[in-house]
Amino acid sequence: MMVQVDMLHTPVLLDAVLQYLDPRPGETYLDLTAGYGGHARSVLSRTLGAPATLVDRDKTAIDHLKKQFQRKQVRIVYSDFLSASLALEKTNKQFDLILADLGVSSPHLNTASRGFSLTHNGPLDMRMDLNQTQTAEAIINTYSEDNLYGLFKKYGEEPFARSIAKAIVLNRPLKQTTELANLIAKVVRWKSHKIHPATRVFQALRIVVNDELEQLGKALPIWIQLLKPGGRLVIISFHSLEDRIVKHALKEVSDGRYDAILRPLIKTPIIASPKEIAINPRARSAKLRAAVKNKNLPVQNFEKFMTGKEREAHANTGKKHLPSL
Repeated sequence: MMVQVDMLHTPVLLDAVLQYLDPRPGETYLDLTAGYGGHARSVLSRTLGAPATLVDRDKTAIDHLKKQFQRKQVRIVYSDFLSASLALEKTNKQFDLILADLGVSSPHLNTASRGFSLTHNGPLDMRMDLNQTQTAEAIINTYSEDNLYGLFKKYGEEPFARSIAKAIVLNRPLKQTTELANLIAKVVRWKSHKIHPATRVFQALRIVVNDELEQLGKALPIWIQLLKPGGRLVIISFHSLEDRIVKHALKEVSDGRYDAILRPLIKTPIIASPKEIAINPRARSAKLRAAVKNKNLPVQNFEKFMTGKEREAHANTGKKHLPSL
């Protein structure tokens, strides 16, 4: 039985997700960033009671998922997607459908106390998992100017990274989101019709606080292993750094090889229509990539498709404490 709850989050690119996942009765489903269940509701209405695993690292989201999906075939896992993926890999489970929506949910952005919002004042937190210790405030108030510059440049692709880093060091301590956002707005020339000038810095802080790109790079090879032959993988990214990692990982195992593991379902990423963006502005930067699995490949062979950095990252992932699945 599924309990109705308020629609806290509008799922991005839902029509495209359903088109390329193409869920069918009896197919198993893994949602690695289930959030508030927007995509999962639609997928599970088509798999008709088949087993599903829904993962999220946010306790509030997990509580909502447990209220919505109360049948025994749906397993709710409180974990980051990398730890959950590693645990599933150890059980040799595979799924027909795998979805990863890498965006920040609306409740995170709209809840001031979580510290993600540029416009709702709150503490500089930005943790997806409140059990972890590092916060955006700690980074802002302890990193050197050079380290802040490097962080904003690398993870935010911020052209004014040096000026912003210098202003932060001169005006510390900073404890509130609007303090930081307003300071950046003074440093950067801003036209009101464009995105807020602090957007890239907030993105960079969120990525580092939550180890987002490292986890994504390590998890992608595992997701391919978790997919059954004939299974479909859909990934939604929200900035160029994420999309670059996803694009490269999929290309490495599907790029015209006679023994390709994956076959891309689309040549260029799907983006939101003007109509969807008007309804849900946060969809404006979403990019969807999708692929179907041709065959299984043992891990030792799969690793030959990875770059050096990816191979090293994959080898080091076994050291984490894994959730029981």
